Amino acid sequence: MTIVPPAPGEPRRPHGPLDSGDAWVVSPTGERYWGRYGAAGLLAFDPARGVLLQHRVAWSHHGDTWALPGGARHAGESAREGAIREAQEEAGVPDGAVRARFESVLDLGIWSYATVVADVVVPFEPVISDPESLALEWVPVDEVDARPLHPGFAAAWPELRALLDVRPVVIVDAANVVGSVPDGWWKDRAGATARLRDRLEDWARRGVEAGRVALDSTRWHPRVALVAEGAARSVDDPDETPDVACAVEIVRAPAAGDDTIVAVAAEHVAAGDRVFVVTSDRGLAERIEALTGDGRSAEVRPVRWLLDQLDEDARTTV
Repeated sequence: MTIVPPAPGEPRRPHGPLDSGDAWVVSPTGERYWGRYGAAGLLAFDPARGVLLQHRVAWSHHGDTWALPGGARHAGESAREGAIREAQEEAGVPDGAVRARFESVLDLGIWSYATVVADVVVPFEPVISDPESLALEWVPVDEVDARPLHPGFAAAWPELRALLDVRPVVIVDAANVVGSVPDGWWKDRAGATARLRDRLEDWARRGVEAGRVALDSTRWHPRVALVAEGAARSVDDPDETPDVACAVEIVRAPAAGDDTIVAVAAEHVAAGDRVFVVTSDRGLAERIEALTGDGRSAEVRPVRWLLDQLDEDARTTV
């Protein structure tokens, strides 16, 4: 593998100084791939309008084709961070307008490309903000194949399209999870729930390996419903951040937490979401499993399943 910066006359980043990631990776057999640290693109999905596609200029790699806004990742940048940053720079995607749902990664060993699929949570109109685009359009899902697509995107699109209807939701029994760790939570239930909320937000944003949620693809960013009851109901909502919508929603149970968890799970099951409920309460687990019907169901995961991942996530960020 060889790293080669852009040659004189080759297109450079028009929206800022050359980053260390802006270089060609050249394989031993001569193929060139853009991005020293790999590359990432954003597939913004709006059910009402379709997916956001970029018509690439003729001088770009595989020019005059349609693909996703994206580009080279920066050093230390996650695929989610890189894809959203590039989409903001190339298509004017506003802060907080999308919520990442999953990543699909093409890994060639010497180089990788991550497609980050994100749901539009605040509708927006794209803006051409650099010379790499001839056009930016919302294209209905059924019409994407009719466009002349970039070969890489064309190869990935069938799998990506099939996964657009898969929405993993993790519903967390806050009382059960908090109560499983003897850290003094009984002195401040809302504070202990807030700490769990923050850990869940980090976990969902970093992404969950596909095997952990029994789904295909590489990494998922599930939506999380944290159900709080009793004194824990005073917990604050998660802090908004500028780049992306929050992953965790606080659901405050008006009475028994178990009843609210079942109701929230039933709502998501009816919507066709892939539902995982985190609890070690046997009675609640039986009520969740009873939601099965019409080919839909909710799966129960024990508290240890979640805590192991949160602990692992904490170790990798130190």
